[in-house]
Amino acid sequence: MVLPCFDSSREAAFTYAISSAGVAYAVTAACARGNITACGCAPGPKPREPTPAGWKWGGCSVDINFGMKFARKFMDARELEGDERSLMNLHNNRAGRKAVKQNLLTDCKCHGVSGSCTMKTCWKTLPTFRQIGDNLMKKYYRARPVACASSGPGPRGAERPRVKRKIHLVLKKGKTPIKKIPRKSDLVFLQMSPNYCEKDLAAGSLGTAGRSCNRTSRGTDGCDLMCCGRGYNTHQYTRVWQCRCKFHWCCYVNCDTCSERTEEYTCK
Repeated sequence: MVLPCFDSSREAAFTYAISSAGVAYAVTAACARGNITACGCAPGPKPREPTPAGWKWGGCSVDINFGMKFARKFMDARELEGDERSLMNLHNNRAGRKAVKQNLLTDCKCHGVSGSCTMKTCWKTLPTFRQIGDNLMKKYYRARPVACASSGPGPRGAERPRVKRKIHLVLKKGKTPIKKIPRKSDLVFLQMSPNYCEKDLAAGSLGTAGRSCNRTSRGTDGCDLMCCGRGYNTHQYTRVWQCRCKFHWCCYVNCDTCSERTEEYTCK
């Protein structure tokens, strides 16, 4: 799997997180459908997941642990360097997998005589992947800047054997690292994002010039935001096609000619 190059920005963090979440989600869904012989329904719930009175865990809960384990092996296998970028990627991979597990849904079915609901059988199911994406998008906006710090003893002295230092990620306040590690569910990045309004291939930005935009939208697809204040061009097109076709016996088809004028907007 080749991922886009965004250096070490928050966009890279989101890309790695949602890719890892996608692998975990797809494998877990395949397990639930019975498409993978190595997995199926999840084992029974753990004691820390109690149910209200009249509820009972049952049915076929998705095997999210199998999906996360597979995704970890698949996505983390590339991060062998052990440098700060690898640590960032590993952290965001894990955050993506956790987003899938934390957003599992509980489905229930009623049981009882004559349609009564004296007991509910409940099981865990996957949400839509759109919900996972929306959750990670919120984390993208709240992504935390980090830096690398080392742990372990210093250089070997007369009384201390040499022990290899280990590096780990710590949060930054401004440009200064602080002794606080990010939460496992947070997305983290090492560098601030470049200006994606302008073309900069070295930074992984294609710019927004020439991009199609929506003139009436106030969202990210709107011309005001996407064009970065540079304005937009309006292009008018006329589309012609055959319409209201009728078959006549025997044997020909008669059609009218319809046309439609459309406008397209592109950033300057």
